[in-house]
Amino acid sequence: MPTRARFGLKAKDRDSYLELVLAFPLASIKSEEHLEEAQKVMDRLLATSGHDDGEELYLDALSDLVAAYEDEHHAIAPASDADMLRHLLDAKGVTQAQLSRETAIPKSTISEVLAGKKRFSRQMIRKLASYFKVDVSVLAANI
Repeated sequence: MPTRARFGLKAKDRDSYLELVLAFPLASIKSEEHLEEAQKVMDRLLATSGHDDGEELYLDALSDLVAAYEDEHHAIAPASDADMLRHLLDAKGVTQAQLSRETAIPKSTISEVLAGKKRFSRQMIRKLASYFKVDVSVLAANI
């Protein structure tokens, strides 16, 4: 016997949601083929605008299922300290020399990080986070 949830959709939104579920059921993704099909469904939905609440609910649920599968099977390693620093320098358009002058981090230390010979220290993370205006957690991923 089905139970009645407090949460519900209005008739029109419920119809669009159920149509999508019937076309591509919401279930844990178990294979690369299933993932590919789920991504196609998401792409088709995202290519249109003006989604009703039912379509939004379906898209949210399907994207959560895709994310769960990808987290388990296609995990992305955090960027290295060198890659992160290189990106921040490029994004802000500053040189190593400018960074050194403006943060009081020795040029040699910056060069060693960029060469992958040295990792960020806690003190360096605080200075870089303040300078680049990012949260310290962005730079502390590898600690």
